[in-house]
Amino acid sequence: MAVLRMNFLSKALGMQTNLTVILPTSSFSDAYNGVEEAYVPGMKYQTLYLLHGGSGDDSDFIHFTNIVRYADENKVAVVMPCAYNSCYTDTEDAARYFTYIAQELPRVCAALFPFSTRREDTFVAGLSMGSHGAMKLAINYPERFAAALMMSGAATRPGVPTMVPTRDGVFDFDAPPIRVPLGRIARQLEDPAFIRGTVNDVYAIARENVEKGRPLPLMLFRVGDCDHALYRAQRAEADLRAWGYETRIEVVKGKGHEWDLWDDSLRLALASWLPLRRSVIFPESSPPGQEGMKGS
Repeated sequence: MAVLRMNFLSKALGMQTNLTVILPTSSFSDAYNGVEEAYVPGMKYQTLYLLHGGSGDDSDFIHFTNIVRYADENKVAVVMPCAYNSCYTDTEDAARYFTYIAQELPRVCAALFPFSTRREDTFVAGLSMGSHGAMKLAINYPERFAAALMMSGAATRPGVPTMVPTRDGVFDFDAPPIRVPLGRIARQLEDPAFIRGTVNDVYAIARENVEKGRPLPLMLFRVGDCDHALYRAQRAEADLRAWGYETRIEVVKGKGHEWDLWDDSLRLALASWLPLRRSVIFPESSPPGQEGMKGS
């Protein structure tokens, strides 16, 4: 397993930025299981774009989850960009983080890494603020993503509280509102006038995708029953399902906004929820001398 952290100049951001990438490699487990395929020129990986939450960065999943092991076991590459507290949103007076994540980053990855760019091989996931980014990406680019996993959240939506105090699945709507500590951009995303007619109007675009017959990504949600994001996640899943999306939601008893839930969610998603091949994508023909290494 290779874990790479690189720093490069992003034109969309107008500055240097960090990116962490996981690349599966040949492992002892492969050898024990009689897997001969390894390091064939032209091979590709299925790819998961994994978005961190508020106050985090590209290193969060490496530090707080077992994503390296899960990626290796399932032979999927993982791309973890850094977006700080941007809510994965472009702003006029700051960096263009949605443009970076949605347009520039895939071009950078396609140029530098052996990633498949086919829809059936590309997925996105995120936690908390990252769930907003993951859902926004999947809905705005349904032709590029086969599935999206939203952990402890969903895209922000005007009129739907972002954070509702919750315990054992019971919502306390009378409690003082919880404010998202993400600054002005988080408040703007709750303003209908700010999002109308833009990529931020995620739910309107979700309905438009159905009306125009666009491909619909599989939409997965996982959240604790003591998580302030439960209400938003349940509303998002119910509406997407009603509009015609294939969805799945799992509410975990006793869990709040916490890394134990997010680590377990990644394990389950990679092991069974996402439509993964769980093998490297090999070219139709291998180079001379490597005939025994070609995959099916």
